Amino acid sequence: MAQQSNDIYAALALSRFGLGADHNGTTSIASDPRGALLEEITERFVPVPVGPQLQSTADLLVSLYAFQDERKEARQQAATAVAAIPQDKPKQGPQQPQQPPSAMTGQPNNQAMAAQPNNQTMAAAIGKAVEKLEKPQMPYLPQQVLLAEVDARFNGTIRQPLIGFGERLAMFWANHFSVAISKSEEVHIVAGAFEREAIRPHVFGRFADMLLAVETHPAMLGYLDNQQSIGPNSKANANKKRGLNENLARETLELHTLGVNGGYTQTDVTTLAKIITGWTVARAEGKLGTPGTFVFNAGAHEPGDQTLLGLTYADNGVGQGREALHDLARQPATAQHIATKLVRHFVADTPPAALVQTVAATFSKTDGDLSAVYRALVGSEDAWNPTLSKVRSPLEFMSALLRASGETPKPNVILGALTAMGQPFWAPAGPNGFADTVDAWASSESLSMRMDVANMIANGVPPQVDPRRFVSDSLGPLLSKETLQAVSRAETRNQGLTIAYLSPEFQRR
Repeated sequence: MAQQSNDIYAALALSRFGLGADHNGTTSIASDPRGALLEEITERFVPVPVGPQLQSTADLLVSLYAFQDERKEARQQAATAVAAIPQDKPKQGPQQPQQPPSAMTGQPNNQAMAAQPNNQTMAAAIGKAVEKLEKPQMPYLPQQVLLAEVDARFNGTIRQPLIGFGERLAMFWANHFSVAISKSEEVHIVAGAFEREAIRPHVFGRFADMLLAVETHPAMLGYLDNQQSIGPNSKANANKKRGLNENLARETLELHTLGVNGGYTQTDVTTLAKIITGWTVARAEGKLGTPGTFVFNAGAHEPGDQTLLGLTYADNGVGQGREALHDLARQPATAQHIATKLVRHFVADTPPAALVQTVAATFSKTDGDLSAVYRALVGSEDAWNPTLSKVRSPLEFMSALLRASGETPKPNVILGALTAMGQPFWAPAGPNGFADTVDAWASSESLSMRMDVANMIANGVPPQVDPRRFVSDSLGPLLSKETLQAVSRAETRNQGLTIAYLSPEFQRR
């Protein structure tokens, strides 16, 4: 009985808290699955994405600024070249009477045609000028960096750990503090650096430290428009034509800390927006600081003390915002909000109330020590219910597919697959990130797209892989007789693997 229990715990540890089984199946942690999970927490193991294009935010933004300047110059040169093309105009002189069509052909008289500009010749000349200046076209730098970030994760970090709890947590927090690459070129190129710099180093640390790192990162500042926020009474607003942008303040309260029902008011949103005015990013010219870095622009900051949620913060520049964020991280509503999201993500769409309270109490008692919070989560029997009630998101499904199959698709293929399944990488529709419930991912359309992706991966698996052996090793005691029977009856090996990938036990966790 003890061995059977360990087998189930091993399968759940990999499926529910990790990235899914790799080629070793569930046997790699079968002797002590809970111990292996706790070890990843104790060791604070979060794989580090690596690659030559995975540079710091500042370096990436400086490269982007240079890329934008080069592109602007190329376009200006093209426009100048087009303007210099001689225009074929009719000679000045006595106006000629309009020539009638030829009596023989019914077509316009050639003499009249010769007096008109030759539009086709002109268009061809313009096209050649533009082609000469813009080819070979400059590779789109933000997308190049994004592909490198994708490769470093799907062909790197998701394959390193036995379980992958730290990697799953990096995914969770990146979605909690989501940014969208569609916002701007700046966010596009540094979305990966945002996760590497503001999320991963703090996954097993204190929530307050992660919060400050997130809200001061150029990706978040750009995504939620804080660079546009000017204190109404600041020096930068002497002409009174500019004002607050409340986007970052609102999402900090509603999504990042207190939650939508966290007890704040519109006045609190406006106050926090005032507190964090002047939080911006140094541009290429470097007037405010090192280009591409977070800087505090005192001239744009709203002067004076501010009262937020009953607490007054002295006007001490950038410190005013830091102190406010530190207190937001310690609010009971924040503990409740974070606990609810963690339990919903890992355990059930309807989080067990007792477990939420246990996790929230640990959050408050330890001052947001996330390692302690995770221990409280995985230490509860509620978290190990063998019923697979959660459905893997496309991101989780893709990770599990690649770990289980060993396949290494090109990054653009991975991006295309995630988009087709409804979860484009780092591109949620809004700052609330992607949904984390069954109804978001269990639609017929979503499952249809998963079938295509599963078949694509199955087609690349080496021919010596037996689908029956694969499904038994990967799912362990979670495997049902019905799924094993369906895999065994498949007409081809590829079909058997596809059935295994699409089985309820593989789709759920």
